[in-house]
Amino acid sequence: MLRSTGVDPRFFQISFQAILLTAGVLLRDFSLWPLQMALALAAAVVTQAFWRRVFRLSGVGFLSPLITGLGLALLLRADQWWAHPLAAALAISGKFLLRVRGKHVFNPANAGVGLALLLLPGTWVSPGQWGHDLGMAVWLVALGAAVVQRARRDDAAWLFLLVFLGLTAARLIFLGHEPGRIWEIFSHQALNGALLLFAFFMISDPMTLPDRAGPRRLHVVLVASLAFIWQFLLYQPQGALWSLLILAPLVPVWDVIWPGQKHRWSYDMSLQNNAAPQGKIAG
Repeated sequence: MLRSTGVDPRFFQISFQAILLTAGVLLRDFSLWPLQMALALAAAVVTQAFWRRVFRLSGVGFLSPLITGLGLALLLRADQWWAHPLAAALAISGKFLLRVRGKHVFNPANAGVGLALLLLPGTWVSPGQWGHDLGMAVWLVALGAAVVQRARRDDAAWLFLLVFLGLTAARLIFLGHEPGRIWEIFSHQALNGALLLFAFFMISDPMTLPDRAGPRRLHVVLVASLAFIWQFLLYQPQGALWSLLILAPLVPVWDVIWPGQKHRWSYDMSLQNNAAPQGKIAG
Protein backbone atom coordinates (compact mmCIF):
# COMPACT_ATOMS: atom_id res chain seq x y z
CA MET A 1 0.00 0.00 0.00
CA LEU A 2 1.49 3.30 -1.11
CA ARG A 3 1.57 5.93 1.59
CA SER A 4 2.27 9.59 0.96
CA THR A 5 4.76 11.25 3.28
CA GLY A 6 4.73 14.75 4.66
CA VAL A 7 1.88 17.15 4.05
CA ASP A 8 -1.10 15.76 2.17
CA PRO A 9 -0.83 17.12 -1.43
CA ARG A 10 -4.55 17.83 -1.45
CA PHE A 11 -3.92 20.82 0.81
CA PHE A 12 -1.72 22.25 -1.94
CA GLN A 13 -4.27 21.42 -4.62
CA ILE A 14 -7.06 23.16 -2.71
CA SER A 15 -4.88 26.24 -2.27
CA PHE A 16 -3.86 26.30 -5.93
CA GLN A 17 -7.40 25.77 -7.16
CA ALA A 18 -8.59 28.63 -4.97
CA ILE A 19 -5.84 30.87 -6.38
CA LEU A 20 -6.76 29.94 -9.96
CA LEU A 21 -10.45 30.47 -9.29
CA THR A 22 -9.82 33.88 -7.73
CA ALA A 23 -7.58 34.90 -10.61
CA GLY A 24 -10.17 33.70 -13.11
CA VAL A 25 -13.03 35.59 -11.49
CA LEU A 26 -11.02 38.78 -11.10
CA LEU A 27 -8.97 38.73 -14.31
CA ARG A 28 -10.83 36.48 -16.75
CA ASP A 29 -14.52 37.20 -16.17
CA PHE A 30 -15.47 33.58 -15.44
CA SER A 31 -19.20 34.40 -15.44
CA LEU A 32 -19.48 32.54 -12.15
CA TRP A 33 -21.79 33.73 -9.40
CA PRO A 34 -20.34 33.62 -5.88
CA LEU A 35 -23.49 31.75 -4.86
CA GLN A 36 -22.77 29.00 -7.39
CA MET A 37 -19.26 28.53 -6.07
CA ALA A 38 -20.38 28.51 -2.43
CA LEU A 39 -23.21 26.05 -3.10
CA ALA A 40 -20.91 23.72 -5.05
CA LEU A 41 -18.50 23.55 -2.12
CA ALA A 42 -21.28 23.19 0.46
CA ALA A 43 -23.11 20.48 -1.50
CA ALA A 44 -19.90 18.48 -1.98
CA VAL A 45 -19.03 18.58 1.72
CA VAL A 46 -22.60 17.83 2.90
CA THR A 47 -22.92 14.91 0.47
CA GLN A 48 -19.59 13.51 1.66
CA ALA A 49 -20.77 13.78 5.27
CA PHE A 50 -24.05 12.04 4.38
CA TRP A 51 -22.41 9.01 2.76
CA ARG A 52 -19.75 8.91 5.44
CA ARG A 53 -22.54 8.55 8.00
CA VAL A 54 -24.50 6.04 5.90
CA PHE A 55 -21.50 3.73 5.50
CA ARG A 56 -20.14 4.48 8.99
CA LEU A 57 -16.72 5.43 7.72
CA SER A 58 -13.89 6.68 9.89
CA GLY A 59 -11.12 6.99 7.31
CA VAL A 60 -12.76 9.45 4.92
CA GLY A 61 -12.06 13.16 5.35
CA PHE A 62 -13.32 16.29 3.63
CA LEU A 63 -10.40 17.36 1.47
CA SER A 64 -11.56 15.50 -1.65
CA PRO A 65 -15.06 17.06 -1.72
CA LEU A 66 -13.48 20.51 -1.47
CA ILE A 67 -11.33 19.66 -4.49
CA THR A 68 -14.41 18.44 -6.35
CA GLY A 69 -16.40 21.58 -5.53
CA LEU A 70 -13.55 23.84 -6.62
CA GLY A 71 -13.07 21.80 -9.79
CA LEU A 72 -16.72 22.20 -10.72
CA ALA A 73 -16.51 25.94 -10.06
CA LEU A 74 -13.43 26.18 -12.27
CA LEU A 75 -14.86 24.24 -15.20
CA LEU A 76 -18.67 24.30 -15.19
CA ARG A 77 -20.87 27.23 -16.15
CA ALA A 78 -24.65 27.35 -15.72
CA ASP A 79 -27.59 29.69 -16.15
CA GLN A 80 -29.21 28.42 -12.93
CA TRP A 81 -27.98 28.65 -9.35
CA TRP A 82 -28.93 25.02 -8.57
CA ALA A 83 -26.87 23.32 -11.28
CA HIS A 84 -23.54 23.51 -9.45
CA PRO A 85 -24.73 22.04 -6.12
CA LEU A 86 -26.70 19.31 -7.90
CA ALA A 87 -23.66 18.40 -10.01
CA ALA A 88 -21.51 18.35 -6.86
CA ALA A 89 -23.97 16.09 -5.03
CA LEU A 90 -24.11 13.68 -7.98
CA ALA A 91 -20.33 13.66 -8.32
CA ILE A 92 -19.68 12.86 -4.66
CA SER A 93 -22.50 10.29 -4.53
CA GLY A 94 -20.99 8.52 -7.53
CA LYS A 95 -17.69 8.29 -5.67
CA PHE A 96 -19.34 6.19 -2.95
CA LEU A 97 -21.86 4.22 -5.01
CA LEU A 98 -19.84 3.36 -8.15
CA ARG A 99 -16.86 1.46 -6.78
CA VAL A 100 -14.87 -1.60 -7.83
CA ARG A 101 -12.56 -3.35 -5.38
CA GLY A 102 -12.61 -0.40 -3.01
CA LYS A 103 -11.81 2.29 -5.61
CA HIS A 104 -14.23 4.77 -7.10
CA VAL A 105 -14.41 4.45 -10.86
CA PHE A 106 -14.88 8.04 -11.99
CA ASN A 107 -12.99 11.19 -11.16
CA PRO A 108 -15.66 13.11 -9.19
CA ALA A 109 -15.15 16.51 -10.83
CA ASN A 110 -15.01 14.91 -14.27
CA ALA A 111 -18.18 12.92 -13.58
CA GLY A 112 -19.94 15.99 -12.19
CA VAL A 113 -19.19 18.05 -15.28
CA GLY A 114 -20.20 15.21 -17.61
CA LEU A 115 -23.48 14.56 -15.82
CA ALA A 116 -24.28 18.26 -15.78
CA LEU A 117 -23.70 18.58 -19.53
CA LEU A 118 -25.80 15.50 -20.22
CA LEU A 119 -28.67 16.01 -17.77
CA LEU A 120 -28.92 19.61 -16.66
CA PRO A 121 -30.22 22.27 -19.07
CA GLY A 122 -28.31 25.52 -19.39
CA THR A 123 -24.91 24.12 -18.45
CA TRP A 124 -21.71 24.35 -20.48
CA VAL A 125 -17.93 24.33 -20.34
CA SER A 126 -16.10 27.33 -21.74
CA PRO A 127 -12.67 26.19 -22.97
CA GLY A 128 -11.65 29.73 -23.88
CA GLN A 129 -12.27 31.23 -20.46
CA TRP A 130 -8.60 30.94 -19.47
CA GLY A 131 -7.25 32.62 -22.58
CA HIS A 132 -3.99 31.57 -24.18
CA ASP A 133 -1.50 34.07 -22.88
CA LEU A 134 1.84 32.73 -21.76
CA GLY A 135 1.63 34.08 -18.23
CA MET A 136 -1.50 32.13 -17.30
CA ALA A 137 -0.14 28.99 -18.95
CA VAL A 138 3.10 29.18 -16.99
CA TRP A 139 1.20 29.64 -13.73
CA LEU A 140 -1.06 26.69 -14.46
CA VAL A 141 1.89 24.45 -15.27
CA ALA A 142 3.91 25.57 -12.25
CA LEU A 143 1.06 25.18 -9.77
CA GLY A 144 -0.16 21.95 -11.28
CA ALA A 145 3.30 20.41 -11.42
CA ALA A 146 3.80 21.12 -7.73
CA VAL A 147 0.63 19.19 -6.91
CA VAL A 148 1.14 16.13 -9.09
CA GLN A 149 4.78 15.72 -8.08
CA ARG A 150 3.74 15.54 -4.43
CA ALA A 151 1.00 13.05 -5.34
CA ARG A 152 3.51 10.89 -7.29
CA ARG A 153 1.41 10.92 -10.45
CA ASP A 154 3.35 13.55 -12.44
CA ASP A 155 4.00 10.94 -15.13
CA ALA A 156 0.29 10.98 -16.02
CA ALA A 157 0.10 14.75 -16.54
CA TRP A 158 3.24 15.05 -18.63
CA LEU A 159 2.52 11.92 -20.66
CA PHE A 160 -0.99 13.15 -21.49
CA LEU A 161 0.38 16.48 -22.72
CA LEU A 162 3.16 14.78 -24.69
CA VAL A 163 0.79 12.44 -26.53
CA PHE A 164 -2.04 14.92 -27.11
CA LEU A 165 0.18 17.78 -28.25
CA GLY A 166 2.36 15.39 -30.25
CA LEU A 167 -0.67 14.18 -32.19
CA THR A 168 -1.77 17.77 -32.65
CA ALA A 169 1.61 18.73 -34.13
CA ALA A 170 1.63 15.64 -36.38
CA ARG A 171 -1.81 16.56 -37.71
CA LEU A 172 -0.69 20.08 -38.54
CA ILE A 173 2.35 18.77 -40.42
CA PHE A 174 0.20 16.22 -42.25
CA LEU A 175 -2.20 18.96 -43.35
CA GLY A 176 0.72 20.76 -44.99
CA HIS A 177 0.68 24.03 -43.08
CA GLU A 178 3.67 26.31 -43.36
CA PRO A 179 6.09 26.23 -40.39
CA GLY A 180 4.98 29.63 -39.13
CA ARG A 181 1.34 28.63 -39.25
CA ILE A 182 2.11 25.29 -37.58
CA TRP A 183 3.80 27.06 -34.68
CA GLU A 184 0.95 29.55 -34.35
CA ILE A 185 -1.72 26.86 -34.13
CA PHE A 186 0.39 24.54 -31.98
CA SER A 187 1.25 27.24 -29.44
CA HIS A 188 -2.44 28.15 -29.26
CA GLN A 189 -3.19 24.55 -28.29
CA ALA A 190 -0.20 24.16 -25.96
CA LEU A 191 -1.05 27.32 -24.02
CA ASN A 192 -4.70 26.39 -23.60
CA GLY A 193 -5.39 26.94 -19.91
CA ALA A 194 -8.27 24.46 -19.84
CA LEU A 195 -6.02 21.73 -21.27
CA LEU A 196 -3.31 22.38 -18.68
CA LEU A 197 -5.88 22.47 -15.91
CA PHE A 198 -7.19 19.07 -17.03
CA ALA A 199 -3.70 17.57 -17.25
CA PHE A 200 -2.42 18.73 -13.87
CA PHE A 201 -5.58 18.64 -11.76
CA MET A 202 -7.83 15.93 -13.25
CA ILE A 203 -6.17 13.13 -15.17
CA SER A 204 -3.35 13.08 -12.60
CA ASP A 205 -5.78 12.10 -9.79
CA PRO A 206 -4.06 9.04 -8.26
CA MET A 207 -7.33 7.58 -6.92
CA THR A 208 -8.86 7.08 -10.39
CA LEU A 209 -5.79 5.87 -12.29
CA PRO A 210 -4.48 2.30 -12.49
CA ASP A 211 -2.39 1.36 -9.47
CA ARG A 212 0.54 0.01 -11.45
CA ALA A 213 2.84 2.34 -13.43
CA GLY A 214 2.75 0.50 -16.78
CA PRO A 215 -1.05 0.21 -17.05
CA ARG A 216 -1.36 3.78 -15.75
CA ARG A 217 0.72 5.06 -18.64
CA LEU A 218 -1.19 2.89 -21.12
CA HIS A 219 -4.46 4.32 -19.82
CA VAL A 220 -3.19 7.90 -20.12
CA VAL A 221 -2.08 7.28 -23.72
CA LEU A 222 -5.55 5.94 -24.53
CA VAL A 223 -7.23 8.96 -22.93
CA ALA A 224 -4.98 11.38 -24.84
CA SER A 225 -5.54 9.53 -28.12
CA LEU A 226 -9.31 9.47 -27.72
CA ALA A 227 -9.27 13.15 -26.75
CA PHE A 228 -7.43 13.93 -29.97
CA ILE A 229 -9.85 11.84 -32.07
CA TRP A 230 -12.86 13.38 -30.33
CA GLN A 231 -11.66 16.93 -30.89
CA PHE A 232 -9.88 16.87 -34.26
CA LEU A 233 -11.40 13.96 -36.16
CA LEU A 234 -14.96 13.96 -34.81
CA TYR A 235 -14.94 17.77 -34.33
CA GLN A 236 -16.62 17.59 -30.93
CA PRO A 237 -15.81 19.90 -27.99
CA GLN A 238 -14.31 18.97 -24.61
CA GLY A 239 -12.38 16.00 -25.97
CA ALA A 240 -10.23 15.57 -22.87
CA LEU A 241 -13.16 15.64 -20.44
CA TRP A 242 -15.24 13.15 -22.41
CA SER A 243 -12.36 10.78 -23.13
CA LEU A 244 -11.48 10.53 -19.44
CA LEU A 245 -15.13 9.88 -18.56
CA ILE A 246 -15.65 7.28 -21.31
CA LEU A 247 -12.48 5.33 -20.55
CA ALA A 248 -12.75 5.42 -16.75
CA PRO A 249 -14.42 1.94 -16.59
CA LEU A 250 -11.22 0.47 -18.03
CA VAL A 251 -9.24 1.33 -14.88
CA PRO A 252 -10.72 -1.55 -12.81
CA VAL A 253 -9.89 -3.88 -15.69
CA TRP A 254 -6.24 -2.80 -15.68
CA ASP A 255 -6.11 -3.21 -11.90
CA VAL A 256 -7.39 -6.79 -12.17
CA ILE A 257 -5.01 -7.73 -14.98
CA TRP A 258 -2.00 -5.90 -13.49
CA PRO A 259 -2.58 -5.43 -9.77
CA GLY A 260 -0.49 -2.88 -7.91
CA GLN A 261 -0.29 -0.99 -4.65
CA LYS A 262 -3.29 1.24 -4.01
CA HIS A 263 -2.67 4.91 -3.35
CA ARG A 264 -3.71 6.22 0.06
CA TRP A 265 -3.79 9.86 1.05
CA SER A 266 -1.73 10.56 4.18
CA TYR A 267 -4.55 12.58 5.78
CA ASP A 268 -7.07 9.76 5.41
CA MET A 269 -4.51 7.24 6.61
CA SER A 270 -4.00 9.27 9.79
CA LEU A 271 -7.74 9.21 10.37
CA GLN A 272 -7.78 5.44 10.00
CA ASN A 273 -4.84 5.04 12.36
CA ASN A 274 -6.47 7.20 15.04
CA ALA A 275 -9.91 5.59 14.96
CA ALA A 276 -11.36 2.12 14.97
CA PRO A 277 -12.19 1.00 11.43
CA GLN A 278 -15.91 1.03 10.73
CA GLY A 279 -16.01 0.67 6.98
CA LYS A 280 -14.07 -0.49 3.96
CA ILE A 281 -14.37 2.59 1.76
CA ALA A 282 -11.42 4.95 1.54
CA GLY A 283 -10.96 8.25 -0.30
